[in-house]
Amino acid sequence: MKILIIEDEPRAARQLENLLNKTSFNYELLDVIDTVEDTVVWFTENSDPDLVFMDIQLADGLSFEIFQKIEIEAPIIFTTAFDQYAIQAFKVNSVDYLLKPVQQEDLETALNKFQKSNTNSNNLSSDVLKELLGSLQTPQERAGILVKEGNSFVQIRISELLYVYSQDSITFGVTNTKRYIIDETIDQLFNSLDQTKFYKINRGQIVSKFSILKIDPYFNHRVKLVLSNPRDQEFIVSRQKTSDFKSWMNS
Repeated sequence: MKILIIEDEPRAARQLENLLNKTSFNYELLDVIDTVEDTVVWFTENSDPDLVFMDIQLADGLSFEIFQKIEIEAPIIFTTAFDQYAIQAFKVNSVDYLLKPVQQEDLETALNKFQKSNTNSNNLSSDVLKELLGSLQTPQERAGILVKEGNSFVQIRISELLYVYSQDSITFGVTNTKRYIIDETIDQLFNSLDQTKFYKINRGQIVSKFSILKIDPYFNHRVKLVLSNPRDQEFIVSRQKTSDFKSWMNS
């Protein structure tokens, strides 16, 4: 069974492969791809695999954008860190998904369902795509966030966050006065934020629009941000996101 993994976090891709190795599912991994753009190119140049594991949030956008560019006949199991509101759209439209971090039991169940089914699981009509994209791009607005302070937890206002970054698998949130540990992954947090105010500039950093003091050109068609209270962090917008980031800043 030939499978393709579309995932922009190397650690998540490795974890999925390790979980697959623990199953009785005989497979050949064809490739691991991390962007919408590269996925479109891959399917243009290759035959469809037997099964695709596809993350929703990729390095350069939502994976549903792929289906607006090309047709994919292969069955797809989506992986997602999105909240219950977004997941409801999957249930309504009978699209298979695995909630991150992927658990062995859930993976086994999805594979068993795939093996018993003779139909494709990615029957996404234009109406379904619009509903999914709409629900994922308009999360319920969040006012506060629980953070660690010593051995306790306190709540800070989302409006206080200047930026968020991941380091050694720990998520940190920075305000004007302090750095906090956040008990969520970058993706989990970003998907609950108002994305007119916050932008995920690369795999490990989220910035608030109101914390950006200056935007400088950077090599390889990227841009470098100057933020309030940078705390020795560099903020470089990935090449794939530079154009979209500039549009977001102008909105």
